[in-house]
Amino acid sequence: MRLMDHHIMQEPTAGVITMKCMLKEKEINMSYERVRRLMRKASVIPIYPRRMLTQKGENKYIYPYLLRHLEISKPNQVWQIDITYIPMKNGFMYMTAVIDVYSRYIVGWGISNSLEASESLKVVQEAINIHGKPDILNSDQGTQFSCHSYVAFLKKEEIKISMDGKGRCLDNIFIERFWRTLKYQHIFLNPAKDGLELYLGIQKWLLRYHNRSHQGIQLKKPLEKYKSAA
Repeated sequence: MRLMDHHIMQEPTAGVITMKCMLKEKEINMSYERVRRLMRKASVIPIYPRRMLTQKGENKYIYPYLLRHLEISKPNQVWQIDITYIPMKNGFMYMTAVIDVYSRYIVGWGISNSLEASESLKVVQEAINIHGKPDILNSDQGTQFSCHSYVAFLKKEEIKISMDGKGRCLDNIFIERFWRTLKYQHIFLNPAKDGLELYLGIQKWLLRYHNRSHQGIQLKKPLEKYKSAA
């Protein structure tokens, strides 16, 4: 899973067959079914129209994508949420993060050893308690977001629900770019020995991330852009 997670950062369109060949070159022989299962477990998802590798929730909890052609002009207008696999020296964790699209500021994040929907919902609740509510919260169609507890909470808070189109990872592009930056600049270079070291390392890295200039926001700093307009 660690090798596949690193490879998907280099080749975002790599599917099961590509991963199987990559592993074979490293003298790791696996069946198609096992590679697919481990990709699902590690949340490794290729970017191209395809049969979904993530487990989709119930259709009644799937919502349309609201961001197409939307002009995003202020903080807390649109947030994006996602989950990714984080490798450690021994084992792995999952990280949920919520990004403010306008400023690229991470309004909430957390790590867990499970993919339970309650873990992601907790991150959203804490972000709202600290920063207030967004107008729209966008996610993919994974079971953590297309479930009763998540949808009911956002409806109660009167937050518009937006979800990526099927097989369209680029709909959630800003949080996907954040994962790439986090993994290349910190996770892959500093594999943590345990959950505490992982948490403290990410916390320290985020402080630098929030206080450096970003090309995507006209060389402004996420913290300054978020706070100055919030």
